[in-house]
Amino acid sequence: MSNDNTSTLKSVVDATTGAVQNAIGSITGSTGDQAQGQAKQNKADAEYDASHATLKGPGFAASSSGAVTKDDPNRTTGSYNQTVGSAKEFVGGLTGAESLKAAGRRQNQEGQEQEAKGQVNDYVGGVSDRVTGTVGGAVAGITGNKAAEADYQHQHDAGKTTQRGAEEDIVKKADAESAASRKS
Repeated sequence: MSNDNTSTLKSVVDATTGAVQNAIGSITGSTGDQAQGQAKQNKADAEYDASHATLKGPGFAASSSGAVTKDDPNRTTGSYNQTVGSAKEFVGGLTGAESLKAAGRRQNQEGQEQEAKGQVNDYVGGVSDRVTGTVGGAVAGITGNKAAEADYQHQHDAGKTTQRGAEEDIVKKADAESAASRKS
């Protein structure tokens, strides 16, 4: 788990604990337990939000843990190819140059495939780094190796940042496609 306690798992555990404490307070009539339970649930909501906080910029992602990761090169190249392909398609359509329009359409499609491949690479790599960092950090903690524990924590945080950056782009694309399909 990260040092600032912004773990998704921790937020779920805290939310569950808070709900149970709130329920016990309701059953026993203890307003103190109800208030503490609600406070734990509110804290869990904030932890969950912080766990998913990611700043996505062109070619990078940054997270609340302080990790900054670079996107898979396929994502950047794919985005570039989509932009250039769209421009060619537009100019081809405007000038009546069907071969330029078709070439632009192909380049745009290839760019979409490239970007999707990069997103999958980042997502899978991020999940892998999170798991390796978590397991390695736990073993290092048990053995008392503080340097290795810090290295594994960094690996976990970088993996989480990479994963969240890919998730953000994947959701953004899905939302755009959904909105476009509703318009048609």
